Amino acid sequence: MDLSKKNILSSIEKIDIKNVKILNVNIFGDEVLFDIETNNPTLQSKKNIENKIKELLKKNFGSDLISKFNFVIKKEDAPIKTITGSDIPGIKNVLAIASGKGGVGKSTITSNIAVTLSNMGFKVGILDADIYGPSIPIMFDIADARPLSVNHEGKNKMKPVESYGIKILSIGFFTKPDQAVIWRGPMASKALNQMIFDAHWAELDFLLVDLPPGTGDIHLSILQSLPVTGSVIVSTPQNIALADARKGIAMFNQKTISVPVLGLVENMAYFTPQELPKNKYYIFGKDGARNLAEDMKVAFLGEIPLIQSIREASDFGHPASLQKESKISLTFNEITKNLITELVKRNKNIPPSEVVKITTMAGCSAVKKNGENNKK
Repeated sequence: MDLSKKNILSSIEKIDIKNVKILNVNIFGDEVLFDIETNNPTLQSKKNIENKIKELLKKNFGSDLISKFNFVIKKEDAPIKTITGSDIPGIKNVLAIASGKGGVGKSTITSNIAVTLSNMGFKVGILDADIYGPSIPIMFDIADARPLSVNHEGKNKMKPVESYGIKILSIGFFTKPDQAVIWRGPMASKALNQMIFDAHWAELDFLLVDLPPGTGDIHLSILQSLPVTGSVIVSTPQNIALADARKGIAMFNQKTISVPVLGLVENMAYFTPQELPKNKYYIFGKDGARNLAEDMKVAFLGEIPLIQSIREASDFGHPASLQKESKISLTFNEITKNLITELVKRNKNIPPSEVVKITTMAGCSAVKKNGENNKK
């Protein structure tokens, strides 16, 4: 048989070698070079392939041939793992309260909206997802409280701590005041999942999720664990805060996430001294969040002035909205009504939210929405 690439390949086809592909054959005089693909990287397997091919070459083309082999290992497709969450029975609406930047009063807004909703007759819970800086326990005067264990349907569950009629779970209940939470993303996500799914929340009209500042692991963990009904972005009028708030809105608006942004709240909008009740001083800028809301085509829910008693109320663990008929409580009442209006529109025009699926493959990850019916 003539020594040719065609003859060599036709001969090799008759050899019983499994999961082997001849990628290329080059002939240089009496030397034959093989490029071979196999899914078995072991030395024994390679040697077996070499011996079978050498034996065939000797039989068909003579013993003077020199054969050399270059092996390419075929990588098997990594198994696809989908990390996903599910609904929590009894919880009607999950609202994520977010901010692009820290220090804009996100937790203060969360606590006061929660109290206002409760005053309106709704059943409300707060999940303090700000793993690295939990402040909700202080704002509700329950920093020293610890969740109890209750038996629900044959399983031991955490019972949220209740304050002012609000059910609350926070990582702050499980750490000491002077203890820093130094966790990587997966560990923080695991702690969050425990507070979400190992808790007995019972019946809730609203679960408010107080997210950490920015956009990162915790946000993605919440979105993959809970079907978030909508989000609220908190910002001050300052340009630096608005730049980060814009990113927060963009995160929720991504096609792979598609969580409706129900509106924007402007905190620390202006300052009015008691002795000059008609004056407004725009310390951090004027109408910044209002203009951003218009630019990003989201609702502007309202503005909170810079009032000392709001800060004092938070520090004393008595949210300012509890001061009935005060200017502060009326302001939060108006913002909460606007939020409910946007929520009603959202629930009327958009199908119920679904969790975001995190698909991991070969060491990388992709984010996709569970179904295509949640797009605006």
